[in-house]
Amino acid sequence: MRKPCRCLFAFAIDLPMNSETHVLADWIVPPLDNVVYLTGPTGSGKTQVALELAESLEAEIVSVDSMAVYKGMDIGTAKPSIEAREKIPHHLIDIVDPTHDYSVSEFLQESHSQVAKIQSRGKNVLLVGGTPLYLKSLICGFFQGPPADWDFRKAVDEEVQSVGIQALAERLKQVDPLSAHRILPGDQRRMVRALEVAKLTGKPLSHWQTQFERFVVPAKSQAFVLGWERSVLHHRVAHRVDRMLCEGLVDEVSALRARYGILGRTASQAVGYKEPIEYLTGSITWDTMKEKITVHTRQFVRRQEIWFRSMPGIQRLELTHDQELGTIASKILSALENRQVA
Repeated sequence: MRKPCRCLFAFAIDLPMNSETHVLADWIVPPLDNVVYLTGPTGSGKTQVALELAESLEAEIVSVDSMAVYKGMDIGTAKPSIEAREKIPHHLIDIVDPTHDYSVSEFLQESHSQVAKIQSRGKNVLLVGGTPLYLKSLICGFFQGPPADWDFRKAVDEEVQSVGIQALAERLKQVDPLSAHRILPGDQRRMVRALEVAKLTGKPLSHWQTQFERFVVPAKSQAFVLGWERSVLHHRVAHRVDRMLCEGLVDEVSALRARYGILGRTASQAVGYKEPIEYLTGSITWDTMKEKITVHTRQFVRRQEIWFRSMPGIQRLELTHDQELGTIASKILSALENRQVA
């Protein structure tokens, strides 16, 4: 039998700060300007275009890929080769172990720091990757909020153990209905954070995030997205999966598990890694694993495309066959020259 709820979630909403201006200065990461953004769905050819473009721009590349940050996760994330990284400096690749759940706040802190260092050396910056939340947070800015209240989190976690996660979800609906609608059922970490922000700031998390909903590319920057007809992109995805398996994806996952044991929640749920884990534990066959990687990648591509099409101001570069990839860098260079960016 569950214990009676002690109403831990029923905290008062009082703004503890003297000035909202002070709050904004401390808790908001501004948009990243005076850079070039290159994005596109998985398998669209970003790496090939980026290398050619970076060389022409005398730029260094900052990765905008939530999985490329993990050490040892090379084949499944299609990281640029060692040779490519020696030719063009790359940043935010291989920076944390796959046992760590890397956050968007960490990414923003690191990316802003690296961009400042690159620009201080007189080099241009090319941000390349297909993680939509990372991209949007760079272009629009991001409310990272107050530091964690660990006493509050511990108390809430203990209460959830007693009364269940549904009680947490119901309290969030009362405090922040919009966040409650956005957060997936069962995502306790995000629900606790939304309640924590409301408790510490006196306003719902959704209120703070509203100002970042309007997507506008910063004035001194330009953003480009590679677009493919869906059937062609599906073919490229299938070829990518075949190549990854031939290059030793399963052996890579096996080596990661041998070195680290259980991978972190983020790394272990990554497309291209969770399926080989299932295969290695005997849950599925090789053919099923391959099919699941292909299907999950295509589903992820579809979600990426929805994100990219909802971002006005990003210049879409349509492709119909592989040979056109060789012309994309020159088209981007022409667009940059016309705007005198970079």
